[in-house]
Amino acid sequence: MVVSASPLNRFKNSLLDKVLLGNEPNAELIAILTVYFVQGILGLSRLAVSFFLKDELHLSPAQVAALAGVAALPWVIKPLFGFLSDGFPLFRYRRRPYLVLSGVLGAIAWVALATVVHTAWAATLAMLLASLSVAISDVIADSIVVERVRGQSNSEAGSLQSLSWGISALGGLITAYLSGWLLQAFTIDVIFWITATFPLLVCGVAWWINEKPVAAAENSLALVKTQSRNLWWAIRQKAIWLPTLFVFLWQATPNSETALFFFTTNELGFEPEFLGRVRLVTSLAALVGIWIYQRFLRAVPFRVILGWTTVFASGLGMTTLLLVTHANRAMGIDDHWFSLGDSLILTVMGQIAFMPVLVLSARLCPAGVEATLFALLMSIWNLAGLLSQEFGALLTHLLGVTETNFDQLWLLLVITNLSTLLPLPFLHWLPGPEAAETSLELPQ
Repeated sequence: MVVSASPLNRFKNSLLDKVLLGNEPNAELIAILTVYFVQGILGLSRLAVSFFLKDELHLSPAQVAALAGVAALPWVIKPLFGFLSDGFPLFRYRRRPYLVLSGVLGAIAWVALATVVHTAWAATLAMLLASLSVAISDVIADSIVVERVRGQSNSEAGSLQSLSWGISALGGLITAYLSGWLLQAFTIDVIFWITATFPLLVCGVAWWINEKPVAAAENSLALVKTQSRNLWWAIRQKAIWLPTLFVFLWQATPNSETALFFFTTNELGFEPEFLGRVRLVTSLAALVGIWIYQRFLRAVPFRVILGWTTVFASGLGMTTLLLVTHANRAMGIDDHWFSLGDSLILTVMGQIAFMPVLVLSARLCPAGVEATLFALLMSIWNLAGLLSQEFGALLTHLLGVTETNFDQLWLLLVITNLSTLLPLPFLHWLPGPEAAETSLELPQ
């Protein structure tokens, strides 16, 4: 006789299925989600780092923007970490030891910031190390995700990608408000000490990765040559480099984020606690953006999503001019409320726009070179982000925007928002609907 599950058990299973977006719960999934969760929860120190550079090291907006770009360098060389993971197993494992290494490096970096970093150069080195830690763990987690989604349908692959980024956003959500509140309640050093504990979680879950040891014969120069040949074949495919070029141009346009941070803190007098509220709102907005994509847009062609969201985001970004010119006050809208609403809307649009890029990147990776190629694609996006920071720093300097002079900030905002429209004529470089359910296979 077959005994059916109780209504309570069916409800629990249904609820778990919805929370995990249809992904089967197991130790490896928990390990993957923990890595992404830690990436989000490291945002606890984001405001502390900004105020550390501004108030304790006394750097200008252009200097902070330039330093942020330099600190992003590990994300640009992510293919190296993917190549090492795929071709040079440590202790006969490709994934677990690299996760442990990343956790140790991260803990060292944050301890250094809390204790021995007192100059701009030392801060740059420590931030590089912290960034290196997250970049390595991100490469490993991404490669495992790619392995899991290979062969799945576009919607199934989108579910795991949405879950991963949703967990990362949840980590950011938990620490969003705390990042500002803690900064007012404790010293910056204390926050760095707290942050140093989180990378160690990655070390702990590394052993949950379902991975078989590599045979001794595989750990050889022949394996490296095979990886190099496969990667070279992959990057020469038009189906890969054309979408990559479009996203690069789209992400490389200059931004004014650092200048706005100085404006809101020095000119408008926003306190760390309120900036924590803004981060809380943007973290919630990121979750909303992921949910909207997962629920309504994952089957929509990439061209349609990226095209329309770019146009809308550019237009909505112009509303920040009201805050910079204080026109919002004439409209009876308080600076704080205006900043919250503006951040919420722009974050939702940005998250919706980037989700299809992640799904496309995962599906383009052939078996056997997934960590290296996915890391290469992500590093290109990160290089574009670095250039965006540096172009923004250059514009900030050329327009004379400093920690006390914001006369030309409105012009900086206009230029940065309009520049995001420049790649739209090349939207056809993205794959059409007919390519959404296909994936590349390495030549035999």
